[in-house]
Amino acid sequence: MTMTDVNLDIGGMTCASCATRIERKLNRIEGVTASVNYATEKARVQTAGVETADLIAAVEAAGYTAALPAPVPVTAPADGEPVDAELLGLRRRLLVSAALAVPVVVLSMVPVLQFTNWQWFALMLAAPVVVWGAWPFHRAAVVNARHGAATMDTLISVGVIAAFGWSLYALFFGHAGEPGMRMSFQVTGTAGNGTSELYLEVASAVTVFILAGRYIEARTKKQSGAALKALLALGAKDATRERAGVEELVPVGSLLPGDRIVVRPGEKIAADGLIVEGNSAVDASMLTGESVPVEVHSGDRVVGATINVGGRLLVEVTRVGADTELARMGRLVEEAQSGKAQAQRLADRVSAVFVPVVIALALIAFAGWLLIGGSVETAFAAGVATLIIACPCALGLATPTALLVGTGRGSQLGILIRGPQVLEQTRTVDTIVLDKTGTITTGKMTVATVEVAAGTSPDELVRYAAAAEEGSEHPIGRAIVAHSTSHPSDRASVEAFKGHPGHGVQAIVDGRLVVVGQPAWLSDSWSIPTPPELLSVIGASESAGVTVMAVGWDGVFRGIISVGDTVKSSSADAVAEFVALGLRPVLLTGDNAGAAHAVAVQVGISEVHASTTPTGKLALIRSLQEAGRVVAMVGDGVNDAAALAAADLGIAMGTGTDSAIAASDITIVSGNLTGVADAIRLSRRTLGTIKANLFWAFAYNVAAIPIAMLGLLNPLFAGAAMAFSSVFVVTNSLRLRSFRPATREHR
Repeated sequence: MTMTDVNLDIGGMTCASCATRIERKLNRIEGVTASVNYATEKARVQTAGVETADLIAAVEAAGYTAALPAPVPVTAPADGEPVDAELLGLRRRLLVSAALAVPVVVLSMVPVLQFTNWQWFALMLAAPVVVWGAWPFHRAAVVNARHGAATMDTLISVGVIAAFGWSLYALFFGHAGEPGMRMSFQVTGTAGNGTSELYLEVASAVTVFILAGRYIEARTKKQSGAALKALLALGAKDATRERAGVEELVPVGSLLPGDRIVVRPGEKIAADGLIVEGNSAVDASMLTGESVPVEVHSGDRVVGATINVGGRLLVEVTRVGADTELARMGRLVEEAQSGKAQAQRLADRVSAVFVPVVIALALIAFAGWLLIGGSVETAFAAGVATLIIACPCALGLATPTALLVGTGRGSQLGILIRGPQVLEQTRTVDTIVLDKTGTITTGKMTVATVEVAAGTSPDELVRYAAAAEEGSEHPIGRAIVAHSTSHPSDRASVEAFKGHPGHGVQAIVDGRLVVVGQPAWLSDSWSIPTPPELLSVIGASESAGVTVMAVGWDGVFRGIISVGDTVKSSSADAVAEFVALGLRPVLLTGDNAGAAHAVAVQVGISEVHASTTPTGKLALIRSLQEAGRVVAMVGDGVNDAAALAAADLGIAMGTGTDSAIAASDITIVSGNLTGVADAIRLSRRTLGTIKANLFWAFAYNVAAIPIAMLGLLNPLFAGAAMAFSSVFVVTNSLRLRSFRPATREHR
């Protein structure tokens, strides 16, 4: 049965355990595979015939909300940043709670400030904090209990209520409410009369600490997703559409494929399209990360949201709305941010059983202290501290926050990473296989040299050859025609054009029969031998990897035009960086051995596989894998798609074909090979951040729980430490925003 992908926006989640509960609830439905991300508040669901309404009902049955996401706009917003009501509400709750809690903590810790009946004043301040400030935790705990589950909110709620409840008992039924009562602050539990000990400062301060942690988390998630929002808001709002010579300003949303739009200098290109008129330079830095504008001409493809910095362009729209490059980039980034690394799945499994285990450990700590003769205060403090400090919120944030920031930074640099499994592959890759045409080279054929026989001028040779090739669609013919435009001359009269696939072309130019093709073809089929003085030139050119086209008319050999693909200026730097990253570069191409080896020498690659078919490329990838190599493949063409899909890590040039991009794990929007090195560095750094986050989260809980159970930690400190662990994880992830591409001379 065909699997369908469904994305849902999830509401009501307060911690990683919530995400785990929803995920398990969805996965219990037959034919459903779901992944729920706490940081992005989204669920990605693969279904086989299950209705969306049933999925939403399952989420709601678990005590949360679900809805289909609203369409993401791909144009700039009309107004400023929308107000986040949830974030503002959380901030207000935090500020009010903090203002009330600070006097409670100060009074409880500093005996000299404890006036007569101060404890009742502290109760008056602490009560709103415990009831209203901690209400989100209490509400979530009740909802989860109603569904037979316990989450991190359960730990917080139980801990705060226990501390406050004990204080109420001590005030109303014990000795703590007597006038003149004094209390000093201790790091650990203290022995004495249990009914004279208050925990109002614990209940209020822990609430403030946890609220502060939640607020920082919420702000960080908002900042982490800002890169995606900024990316999706890059598009133009309006476009100048031309119809029948009349220009009109229209909203971008009204454009259709086939429309023609006018783009003047300084304006954004409104949609993907082809230039039908004009020459200019286009600044694509916001999409590709490349700071140097790219020269474009008639027939070149342009991408929406890039800026025309040169002359006037007339562009025929080919893609609009959700089909544009910008929208596709947004989807790739969002998919990457919604995924889970293998290590995070382990963390999710731990979180799912962690809460009941912690509650049991808190009870054991409480009972254990009583059994060995400890004071009730010490036993109570140990139990509450265990509840509070053990909340593994950091586990749930470790991977999502790093992914949000890392993939968001990648999108700003023109690096699109499909998901966390891609990050894990970059760590182990040891071999990088590079396609030649369009990857190492520009993929555009250009005339390298022109050599003439006696009695013929170079301009004349190019004029006749370009005229004969005018009707050809072959890249070599197009290169000769393009070269002739840089040598203006009178346009020749052409008739009777005929192409000979694999050999060359013939045409009547100004009444003369002109043939352009392989030297052997002119000799064998047209009896036009190559002059001896040009044989050595032809041999040297072919050895250098360029293609030689012979030109003749009136039965006489007139000269040769050498055409070749040029190496990108960044390719040699990129190969050097691959070696520095511990990767073995391999050149793989369908071109002839001469061209392949010539390019390999220029960029510094020693292993070359030439004249390789698409099937052969796939076979090479598999043979390297069978030999124990972990292979990354970089390509841009249809003939690379199978190899990209088979490689452990597929990397496509964004300037290549859709099939290559679809088969890849990483897309380099700029088409610059150095972007591949940046992608690997960013991926490895993001993975390293995820591992550091997970290590901290696990190590913190493993170390903190025994300390709390032994009564060595005041519950107030436990709450602060728990909040700090989450703050540490998110701030550590935010360091990825400082990632910079390597400084290179060609830039």
